[in-house]
Amino acid sequence: MSSQTLSKAHRMSYRIGRGEQGVLTSEPYKSEILPLWRFKTPAIAQKSSGQIYDKFIECNGRDDFVGMDMCRKFLQMGMTRAKRYANHAGGRKDDKATGKDLENSDGHVGAKEKLEASLIFREVWEKAKKYKGYVEKKERFMKEQKEWGKEHKKGSKK
Repeated sequence: MSSQTLSKAHRMSYRIGRGEQGVLTSEPYKSEILPLWRFKTPAIAQKSSGQIYDKFIECNGRDDFVGMDMCRKFLQMGMTRAKRYANHAGGRKDDKATGKDLENSDGHVGAKEKLEASLIFREVWEKAKKYKGYVEKKERFMKEQKEWGKEHKKGSKK
């Protein structure tokens, strides 16, 4: 996984988005990170978040912001999905038939484990999004993306 193997147009089409938006669509990153993403128990969440964070640091070393941001998104998704399973037995937050939000369930089997897994992912996600290399690369990427967009907008009007 490397930004150097992606064309500039492919990299510039990447959207940071809100939260975990696009996490399951951005290749080749999705295919490399998804197998690491697990949150069934606190021990599994610890291992998974550590592996994803290692990949995040690896991407930093390659100056690969898109890879770093995808790792950040997977960490955030680990936090939110584990929390959903902590709040709802079976992980569903809405009723399939009506689409209405379901009440949080109390004390269901595995709720405590999932809450702990969520907190593990949250800690690593917080660390990643504050990481100096990430913050600097994000700023640079956004600037580069804006300039790229201006250049290609001009080019399409000719």
